[in-house]
Amino acid sequence: MTEPLNAQHSSPVTGGASFKTSHRVLRLFWGIWWLLLCRWTPPPLHFWRVWSLRLFGAKIHSSARVYGSANVWYPPNLTMERYAVLGPRSNCYCLDKIVIEEFATISQDAELCGGSHDIDDVHDQLCTQPIHIGRQAWVAAGAFVGPGVEIGEGAVIGARGVTMKSLDPWKVYAGNPARYIRARSRFDRSVLADK
Repeated sequence: MTEPLNAQHSSPVTGGASFKTSHRVLRLFWGIWWLLLCRWTPPPLHFWRVWSLRLFGAKIHSSARVYGSANVWYPPNLTMERYAVLGPRSNCYCLDKIVIEEFATISQDAELCGGSHDIDDVHDQLCTQPIHIGRQAWVAAGAFVGPGVEIGEGAVIGARGVTMKSLDPWKVYAGNPARYIRARSRFDRSVLADK
């Protein structure tokens, strides 16, 4: 992971950078690559998009599915395990490490946001924290997961839900802010993949 620059010296408030030049250059080339060679590709071409993300430093299992309209901000900060999904128009704003474990689904229009700015700092210091999505968890359509959040195994955050706090395993949450709704039945999808 690349640490943000010290805002007192780089002054992002007045147009300065939040990350060093090499970081920004990689993001530039990555953005061009994705736009020209991946974004428009048909949904079944997951293998090509996974290969492209790996080329730029992501750690992704070959069975993971990433849709062309998904946005990955900085591939080296992304890990996706087997059968993990980044759905259409999802935004993986990986300012810090984001791990999506096996069989976890990030649905369409969902947001994983790995950073924010210190609102009490005159220099607007960028602060990043990792996000961890547990196996078999589901971030439903349009949901927002904030910096430092861990979504427990099998947990669900419902459509348009917002969470800035970690969610317990095998529980369903919804709303803004997300609140506990009920327990979720436990199961193990790995038996499906091992057949």
